[in-house]
Amino acid sequence: MTDNATEDWFSEQRATFGDRLAAAREAAELGQKELAKRIGVKAKTIAAWENDLSEPRANRLQMLSGLLNVSLVWLLTGAGEGVDPPGTENNVSRDVRAVLLELRELRGDIDDAGSRLARLEKHLRGLLEAEA
Repeated sequence: MTDNATEDWFSEQRATFGDRLAAAREAAELGQKELAKRIGVKAKTIAAWENDLSEPRANRLQMLSGLLNVSLVWLLTGAGEGVDPPGTENNVSRDVRAVLLELRELRGDIDDAGSRLARLEKHLRGLLEAEA
């Protein structure tokens, strides 16, 4: 495989959203059921996304990119930070992968907490305006 072919392995011309999602999930060493549980959908929903039968909403896309440690743009188009194409060597130890996975989970938790904080702040502002 040439360097150019390896570079654009996950491009829009060569791969679908589902291909990229499956590759990122596998690189994160997650099964469909485990990924589904972590983002709050059913495993058949993940399977439908990977088979390009349906697409996730924007909030789920953001969760997927954070949890799988790939950019949102890469998931959608194949450009930007994503996973290595098949056949490229990944010399990262199991312990390093475990830490990376924990960091991804923590990033997802932080994103969820930020969204919750924004909702609470909006609700509080509404209550304060109603009292004024």
